[in-house]
Amino acid sequence: MAETKLHHENDNEELDLHREQVTEEFIPNPDGGVPYMQSALDFARSTENQGAARGLLLSLGWLDRLLSIFIIIAMILGVVIGEYASNARERLQSGDFEGVSAPLVVGMIMMMWPILTNVRYEKIPRMTRTWRLWNQIGFSLGVNWIIAPFVMLALAWATLPDLPGYRTGVIMVGIARCVAMVMVWNRIARGDTDICAILVIINSILQLVLYAPFAIWFVRVISGDDKLQLSYSKVATAVGIYLGIPLGAGILTRFSMMKLLGTQRFAKRFLPYFAPLSLISLLYVIIVIFASQSHKILHNLGPVFRTIVPLVLYFMIMWAMIFVLVSILSARYGKTHWGYQLAVVQAFTAASNNFELAIAVCVATYGADSDQALASTIGPLVEVPVLLALSWLALYLGRFMRWDKRTPRTSSLPSRSSDQTV
Repeated sequence: MAETKLHHENDNEELDLHREQVTEEFIPNPDGGVPYMQSALDFARSTENQGAARGLLLSLGWLDRLLSIFIIIAMILGVVIGEYASNARERLQSGDFEGVSAPLVVGMIMMMWPILTNVRYEKIPRMTRTWRLWNQIGFSLGVNWIIAPFVMLALAWATLPDLPGYRTGVIMVGIARCVAMVMVWNRIARGDTDICAILVIINSILQLVLYAPFAIWFVRVISGDDKLQLSYSKVATAVGIYLGIPLGAGILTRFSMMKLLGTQRFAKRFLPYFAPLSLISLLYVIIVIFASQSHKILHNLGPVFRTIVPLVLYFMIMWAMIFVLVSILSARYGKTHWGYQLAVVQAFTAASNNFELAIAVCVATYGADSDQALASTIGPLVEVPVLLALSWLALYLGRFMRWDKRTPRTSSLPSRSSDQTV
């Protein structure tokens, strides 16, 4: 009897959390599908019958709508700067900090700061008392630390059997689990920011313990590369830089500004102006990466294009497999435990990688001019356009897939009463 009562109370907490998913930016879909943007309700109403693609485009913010164009421009601009600007590559690679250039370190930290400011840390203690969160943690750990590294290992050997240096770099990217940019893609695709942040933090902590033995196992034991030397301090430092600094800044910014401005003004006045800094920093990071590596890319086109193949296959296979699997689980068990937002979280955490850590380790272990370092650098060059495209694909497919075990509703917008219906 007591066990039944405890289970019932746990379910009630999960339902209460589900009803409270009205964040600063999104309003949840009553059928568990793609959430609506609060600033785009009028657009969504007016475009209900004008086609899903047009409705999707109009429901995005202007920066999100133009992000793909901005990224293409940033890539081209980076290559042009790297090739034709005098001493640009040397200046961008200056100020080496733990194997990564200082301009890139600054950009990565600035990119994560607004995203981690938007996480509702005040709700995390309550979330830990629900099965919903623990189910997501268990699912994510199994995918990220058991399935994903072996998928990348298989693809690297299948596509690069005669390029051991590039193959090792790809494997090093595969075992470095998501830390930074996954939260950018999660935001664009309107995933659950809170759960995504928790999974990123857990994966980051696990990397302190697991990255070194995983690298030794996959590279030295399975692949036969005896040159690999790793230290836990190197891995811990990299994770601390790219997660610890922006995480601390995000927590401090959120609670200090909420106390200074109040919750409503913080959500409506501060966040809308602060959040775009993340995507602006993303464009800056892309320019720096392409400018720094433009010479290597243009003068090693054959190996570079071959290295792109396993990375593209990995991102697409992992994302599609997990997105479809969660949609099946959602249709069977309901939106309360799964739903579109969690499909986005799980798919992008599975497909994303901590390329900063992989680059830092490859540069420190094999040298900045090594094939391994170049291959690890190709990782973000491929990840950015592919996962951006998958973010848009998630928004599009999310409108047509079934996300609840009951019959999907046809209403386009949730009312306050429908938010409270389970």
